[in-house]
Amino acid sequence: MSGEKKYILCYTREPNEEQAYTPKLAYSMHLACSDDGYRYRELNRNSGVLFALAAEAPNGSLRPKSLKNPYLFDLADGTFGVLAVRTEAGGEDDIESKGSVLLFKSADLLSYREIGLLDLKGDTYVRDAACEFDRENDRYVVRWSDGNGRFYRNSIEDLMDLSGASEPEEAEAFTVEGVSADIEGIAPRNSLPVPRDVADRLERKLTAPTNIRNEAPERIEAATDEQVRAVPATSFYSDGTTAEKPVDWDTTGIDWSRAGSYRITGKIRQPRSSFPMAVDRADPCIAKWKGKFYFIATNDADGNRSLSIREADTISGLATAEEVQILDTETYGHLKSFLWAPEFHAIGEDLYLFHAGSTGEFVNIQSHVAKLKKNGNPAVASDWGEPVRVVRRDGSPLFEAGITLDMTIIQWKGRVYAAWAQREFVPSDLGSWIYIAQVDPKEPWKLTTDPVLLSKPDYGWANNRTFVEEGPYALITDKKIFMTFAGALVDATYCVGILSADPEADLLDPASWTKGNYPLLTSRSVPGEYGPGHNSYVTDEDGFIWNVYHARNGIDGPRCAGLRRVHFDIDGYPVLDLTEEKDLKPELAEVSTVVVVNR
Repeated sequence: MSGEKKYILCYTREPNEEQAYTPKLAYSMHLACSDDGYRYRELNRNSGVLFALAAEAPNGSLRPKSLKNPYLFDLADGTFGVLAVRTEAGGEDDIESKGSVLLFKSADLLSYREIGLLDLKGDTYVRDAACEFDRENDRYVVRWSDGNGRFYRNSIEDLMDLSGASEPEEAEAFTVEGVSADIEGIAPRNSLPVPRDVADRLERKLTAPTNIRNEAPERIEAATDEQVRAVPATSFYSDGTTAEKPVDWDTTGIDWSRAGSYRITGKIRQPRSSFPMAVDRADPCIAKWKGKFYFIATNDADGNRSLSIREADTISGLATAEEVQILDTETYGHLKSFLWAPEFHAIGEDLYLFHAGSTGEFVNIQSHVAKLKKNGNPAVASDWGEPVRVVRRDGSPLFEAGITLDMTIIQWKGRVYAAWAQREFVPSDLGSWIYIAQVDPKEPWKLTTDPVLLSKPDYGWANNRTFVEEGPYALITDKKIFMTFAGALVDATYCVGILSADPEADLLDPASWTKGNYPLLTSRSVPGEYGPGHNSYVTDEDGFIWNVYHARNGIDGPRCAGLRRVHFDIDGYPVLDLTEEKDLKPELAEVSTVVVVNR
């Protein structure tokens, strides 16, 4: 067996978990990896990585689609192709796909581009299909079968020309022999040998990393305790990534008045936060303002009729901090219900509270902004100005044919942008879509550009039981501008997806943003946490970035706020499911070094 290849198995799953793993999730392409072609390891926690895009109706609404019987194959240019039977969302026959198969292209088996329906010129439903490149004749050969038990063969020179296939010829029967693998719910398909570096990267990207060792510098030259305490350790992970972490060094054995070398030990400081941090608190946000940390969230306990905050010197202190109410549905006449998704954002020298609220009915929910008064205390209700409704550049309401909510702020290169969820109801309910616009930094409730559509719930993982993408929030690094968002109904299928843009990109150009094929965080990510979503980010006093999210503590439990450190993978993308046990193994937490005191 050559050491240059590994094997990737593609498969779908049986839709046997109606509450958490519906047909829209099960009927997607999953991947597993093997060193020898026999023993396979599931990737991405046995969750799908490739989903069919929804079709768009003339009125702009989406018609969800799923896929069955994916087939993975090599393209002539060294990249990969996938053929699959496109179905309706629940796996039923898709009339629009009759006589066709769905074609995808991928350079790395992580990011996929849906090319479209490849017309095989048949007049029956395709039940199964396979494709190989015939190098001798420089053509692709597609073999397929229909529901009547007949088998066909098409050839095509340019596979990307979706209408360029030859007329189908009747052919001998073929079968795609699924590879046996001990994976829960698997409906196996074909296995493909791939270059080792491709498979290794897949495993590193689609397997949660684990702390494997921790190292401190071998030698520290210092003259004070403070200099030693500033020296971090490096945590190493199974995927090849690292993270710097502070150390609580024991310097009691050092005589700072005497030159010499002193061996000391320390323990890596791992902030802990058990889930749930707060019960009946959803859409949580933590912000730092003038040396304090503030927590705010949707209050499910009182039917979303009030907003309260917690204040603490540290993020961990917020778990037990007292809550103080700063707004309720009795405060103002134009906010009578649905106080949702509050977020604090500091813009310049001012602090703002963004939230949704309604004059009374669900269909009247709109984004609002309140400003903290000069020298005000965020924990004092009277220090907040009256929330005002967000308006367009001409002063008209942001949107009147539906609702707006979950507004957030992105500050980049001297500009301030707002992103939000918007759901059109008139003339048809189109579901919740994500928009972006630039705003006035002095009056951030006023748009200075027209809204631009960024994303629709076009993948099956985002339109489970309802068509929703909402809760956008930015995470900016030196490599990328990320925007995570929540998708699907707010139940056990709720999840977190991601958009990314390059730092030099025009953020108002939808083409600047790339959408991930699969969600980053689902009910399968962390045992016991169901429907994770609507998250935000905050940096603590040690420089750690924290994911602040909500999830249910049981499949039918209440929405609860949680905290987890954000790790970054080999490509610099956020990892949101690195649990404390994997982040820092307790038995590896102690490190040592030699401190050299020169006098």
